[in-house]
Order: sequence, then structure tokens, then C-alpha cells
Amino acid sequence: MPTIEHDGASIYFEEHGRGFPILAFAPAGVMSTIAVWSQPMAPIKPVIDFAGYRVIVMDQRNAGGKSRAPMSERDGWHSYTSDHVAVLDHLKIDRCHLFGQCIGGSFIANLIGAQPARVVAAVWAQPIGRVGPMKPRPPRFNEWISGLKADHPELTEAMADAIYRNMYERDFIYCADREFARNCTTPSLLLAGNDDAHPRPVSDELSRLLPNVEYITEWKEGEALARAKARVKAFLAKHTPAAAA
Repeated sequence: MPTIEHDGASIYFEEHGRGFPILAFAPAGVMSTIAVWSQPMAPIKPVIDFAGYRVIVMDQRNAGGKSRAPMSERDGWHSYTSDHVAVLDHLKIDRCHLFGQCIGGSFIANLIGAQPARVVAAVWAQPIGRVGPMKPRPPRFNEWISGLKADHPELTEAMADAIYRNMYERDFIYCADREFARNCTTPSLLLAGNDDAHPRPVSDELSRLLPNVEYITEWKEGEALARAKARVKAFLAKHTPAAAA
């Protein structure tokens, strides 16, 4: 079973195909696992749609899949990024593309912020974010916390509150501010969000701030999805290093 151990965490991942690597982050928020890619909420399925690439997918820590990690009040976006870096290090991948839907947008931003030279190009699909004041913990977050308590006796309500603040206290795309977006030169393709968890205004603003971005506003169904998939494939091909193409 492809699992790596680092800093007390056990992270499960899978590799599919050959070619230039793409690290893909599934939707479903803090319940982001490989299994989500087979669900309707994921219209673009990297393992299927990115044939010709080396696609790496993974269960995020404590998301309900096969990845486990201890929990503390310090947990936040950096915790996930440490897992992503550990997977890439383990696979000896120095440069890659990123694809991320939902929470994957924040994973993309944080990994670019930590190791910009490692990311050749990124596809952000309906990134999460917030417009307006911070809200109380939503039902989905509480469901996630409840599901963890049996295996994490260290997890208290105070810790859950701290983790929620660490991850969602900021507005915009949560893990990074607008100054990051203005200075992020990584070639990006942005597929707009369209609901409360993935606000369209956040996608619109991100599209205005990123200096090297293509923007698709309609993409999730029917002919729009087919066109979007073609655009994503063309974008990735355009930015894949010639030696790896």
C-alpha cells in the first residue's frame, strides 16, 4: 500500500499513468479523499481525464480515508502542505502541475506559497473562500470532528474551535491573502465557483488578481463541461516542459 510516514502522520496516495506529474487534490473540504473523485461532485476526474500524465491522488490527513495524523490546536493549512511536500519528496518529484477542486484551491495556493519553483502550472476548480464575516462552524465541519473523536482521544471541542479558526478565520481564499495572489506568477487556469462554499465573487476577484491566469466561468455540466475539459488539457499541455511532453 503506497503510504508514507512523516512527522507522526501516515499519508496514503496513489499513482496512475506515466508522464509529467500532476498532483491532484479532491473536493469535499476536510473530507477530501481519493474516493471523492468517483462522485458526481467531481466533474473532472484526473485519473481518467489526464491520460498521458503521471497523476498522483491522495487521501488528506484525517479525512475519512486511509491517511492518519495526530491532531493539535496548531493544525491548519500548513499541516496539509507538509503532507503534500512529503509525498512529492518521497516520489522525488521536483516539478509538477497541480489540479485542485474546492479545498484543493487552498491547497494549491499554500503549496505555491511554500515552494513556488516546484509548481509549473495550476488548475483551480471552484476554490473555496468567504465573502463577509466569519460564520460559526458549519454542519459539515462538525460532522468531520464527530467522526474523528473515536480515533483521536486528544481531540477536544476547544481544539476543534482552534483548528476551525486556523483554517477559516481569514476571508478570500482562507489560506492566503490578496497580496499573495497579486504576486503569484504561476500559470493558472481558474474554473469559477458558484455557491456559498465556493463563492463566485471570490473566483472573480482571484481572476482579477492573479497576473498569469485564464478564467472559465461556466464549466460543470453538459457542453460547458466538455469545453472546459478541452481547455484544461490544452492548458496543461501548453505548460508541460518540452523534455517531459
